[in-house]
Amino acid sequence: MAINLLFNKIGRLLFILSVARIMIACTPNVHPAGIAVSAGQLLDHAFIAPDGAKLPLKVWKPTKQKAKAVIIALHGFNDYSHFFLQPGLYFSQQRIISYAYDQRGFGGSPNRGLWAGVDTYISDLENFIRLIKIRYPAMPLYLLGESMGGAIIISTLAQSPLLPVDGIVLAAPAVWARQTMPWYQNALLWGLSHTVPWITLTGEGLDIKPSDNIEMLIALGKDPMVIKETRIEAIYGLVNLMDQAVRGAEKIRTNTLLLYGEKDEIIPKQPAYQFLQKLTANKTGSHLVAFYKDGYHMLLRDLRASVLWRDVNSWINSFTSPLPSGADKRALQLLKKM
Repeated sequence: MAINLLFNKIGRLLFILSVARIMIACTPNVHPAGIAVSAGQLLDHAFIAPDGAKLPLKVWKPTKQKAKAVIIALHGFNDYSHFFLQPGLYFSQQRIISYAYDQRGFGGSPNRGLWAGVDTYISDLENFIRLIKIRYPAMPLYLLGESMGGAIIISTLAQSPLLPVDGIVLAAPAVWARQTMPWYQNALLWGLSHTVPWITLTGEGLDIKPSDNIEMLIALGKDPMVIKETRIEAIYGLVNLMDQAVRGAEKIRTNTLLLYGEKDEIIPKQPAYQFLQKLTANKTGSHLVAFYKDGYHMLLRDLRASVLWRDVNSWINSFTSPLPSGADKRALQLLKKM
């Protein structure tokens, strides 16, 4: 009897160890930056990171007048630097230089489709900021992030609050953290990412409308640089990033403009509002919130995107309300009803 009991215990232990081995073998992969071999470099069409990775770069500069400011724009999940084409052209007419690079795993960067890890995305942004300040030491610097790009900016400044940044613009930031997700969604994501992390998913059949600019959405669907099939492990990495961004909200001391579309079907209202509460709880710096009644998730490319561009330019000029669109007043009205 004792022998049978012993074998049963050994069998259970071996089973547990076998399962653990399988789980370890299938944990979500991260493909971080390599060892730094230089201080990094800014070329005309590329950002060479310290580990030698070549990240495609786009730049929009004023052609007739002297620049008054610089924007570093970070794209969203599965997107790339081309997202800032129209805003970049607009800001160049407002005497603002705009830079946008393809983040690792996206666009034309190395390891396309693979998640580089939050630490690497933060490190790349920190290095890019440093290089921009070397090139434009006396010019005000702003960070603008769309969706995932916004989450990276939040995480970066929460970790390194002394970076030489004058203000940040968060356009529909990705802040749907696990704490506001249904338990079954968390369980499914964890299970799939730890068993079949290589499986890819598409957005087909979800019936989600990211923008009212249908022509732009069709163009994205045809653009080979936009990722259409996403690895589960990359989605898991994105959720890790959103968790970290939400945790860092109260640490943001930089002047902030947050833009949110009331028709956003990607980042639900509840997690967005909870993030806002954390962000505005910090009284250090100016935190201005703007709600756009007809805005979707891809605010910077919606049909009425030019309204937001003008608001951003106005905010950069003064950091104060009212915004030309009145979206800041609408946000105040709606937030009071929460």
